[in-house]
Amino acid sequence: MTRINRIKIGGFRRLQNVDLPVKPFMVLIGANGVGKTSLLDAFSLLSASASGKLNHSVSQFGGITSLLTRDRSKEVSLLVDMEVPGQRPLEYELHLEQKGTGYSIAREVLSQAREDYPQPFKHIDSSDGDIRYYEIEQNKLIRPEWEHNPLETSLSQVPKLFRQPEEMRRILATATEYHVLDVGPRAPVKLPQAMKPATLPGAEGEDLVPYLYYLRESDGDRFTAVVDSIRAAFPDFESLSFPPVAAGVLAMTWKDRNFSKPLYMNDLSEGTLRFLWLTSLLQSPALSTITMIDEPEVSLHPELLSLLAELMREAAKRTQLIVATHSDRFIRFLRPEEVVVMDIDDGGCAKATWADSLDLDSWLAEYALDEVWRMGRMGGRS
Repeated sequence: MTRINRIKIGGFRRLQNVDLPVKPFMVLIGANGVGKTSLLDAFSLLSASASGKLNHSVSQFGGITSLLTRDRSKEVSLLVDMEVPGQRPLEYELHLEQKGTGYSIAREVLSQAREDYPQPFKHIDSSDGDIRYYEIEQNKLIRPEWEHNPLETSLSQVPKLFRQPEEMRRILATATEYHVLDVGPRAPVKLPQAMKPATLPGAEGEDLVPYLYYLRESDGDRFTAVVDSIRAAFPDFESLSFPPVAAGVLAMTWKDRNFSKPLYMNDLSEGTLRFLWLTSLLQSPALSTITMIDEPEVSLHPELLSLLAELMREAAKRTQLIVATHSDRFIRFLRPEEVVVMDIDDGGCAKATWADSLDLDSWLAEYALDEVWRMGRMGGRS
C-alpha cells in the first residue's frame, strides 16, 4: 500500500512549524490545547484540497483567520510527500494566504525530484492565480483553457495526471477524520437504519446496521472477526441479530447470556456502543488510505484499551492510522515507536516528537510507558 511519508505544517493554529515523519500507526499524545486535533485537521484540510472542498472546509473551520497562527503568520502552509518505490518521493505543497475576508491560494506545487536532473519534475506549478499543470499529450506545462475555480486547488481540478500523482490525489481526497461518536438519545447509531449496501459504519454510526448486515452476508470471516472482538471485550455477549422493523429498515440487537430477550442499540451503554462502532470501523475492508480518530478512549473501560490498541495495529496494515488521545491509560498499551508526543515550546507553539527518538530505555526498563509519561520524562504534560 502506498503511504504518506511526511507532513510539514506552517502557520496553522499552534502548529507554526512542525515537520513530522508519518508512520503506519501513530498516536498523538499530550495535554489539552497542544495541537493534537489541529494536526488531524491539517490532514483534513489537505483532504478537502484534493477533493474540491477546500472553500467549504475553510468556512467550516471559521475562515482563514481562525486557522492562522495568532500574531505570527500570514499564511498557512502544508506539505506532504508520498513514497514512490524505486524513485524519489512525490511532494505536494500548498500555501493559503488571507485575502480580504477570504483567502487565496498563493502557491501550489506537485513535484518529484529526479536522480539525474537538477530540477524536480513538476506536475502542477501554480502561483498567485497563474495556473500551470503538466498536460500529458502536449508533454509540457500549460495553462488551463477551462474555467478554473480560484478558491479550489489545481490538484482537485486539473485533468488526469500520471499514475502516481493520481494516487496521491486519491489518497489525500479520501482521508477521513472520525470524532467522538454521538450516543445521545436520538443519535443515528441508536436508531433503526435503512437497508442498503454500506462498506463503513459511518462517521456518526448512521450506517452501522446495514454495514454489519452486509458484512455478515458478503464477508463472513470479517464479520466473525468483529463478533470475536466484541466477545473478547464483553464475555457475556453472544450474538448480533438484524430484525426488520419496516419495509427496507433494519434494527440491530445484542444478545447477552444474562437476559432472555435481546437488547436493542438504545439499551446499550455509551461505552459499549462506542466500542462496537470502533471495532466495526477498524475491521472494515474499505478503510481509506488515511484514517484519523480523535479521542477513541472516551467512555471505554480501561480493560478495553489493550484490545483497542491491538485492533488498531491490525487496521494499520490496511490504512495509515492517526489517533489523538490524552489518556495515559491508553498509552500503557502502546510502544514508543507508535507514539508522537505533542508539547508546547517556550514561544507557545506546538512541537511534535516521536517517543522512540527520546532517551527512554533506562526508564522503560523499570516503568510502563504511561508511567514514564505521567512522570514528565516525555513531555506532553500540562
